[in-house]
Amino acid sequence: QVQLVESGGGLVQPGGSLRLSCAASGSAFSTYDMGWYRQAPGKQRELVAYFTITGITNYADSVKGRFTISRDNAKNMLYLQMNSLELEDTAVYYCCARRRGSGDSYWGQGTQVTVSS
Repeated sequence: QVQLVESGGGLVQPGGSLRLSCAASGSAFSTYDMGWYRQAPGKQRELVAYFTITGITNYADSVKGRFTISRDNAKNMLYLQMNSLELEDTAVYYCCARRRGSGDSYWGQGTQVTVSS
């Protein structure tokens, strides 16, 4: 069992930057693969980036070169640095933890990112 709380969302102009944070608690952080997802109005939730226990990272094509996922196991934190933001990045961003072995997934409440001029 793990609890996740996202923060750092807000309103930003196109071309701007935001850094999202996900604080994990309640269970061993090192036993979970971590990822960021987002859901825009009227669209399905989609994977943005993930960072596995073993250090493997991957990104959606739409954010490659602009977003960077990072992980600090000592602080039980997951981050998403978002640069060169575009209107299409507007969405609720969710942190997700997936436990190795069981495959159980846990989600945070989400944080709103709005890109607008």
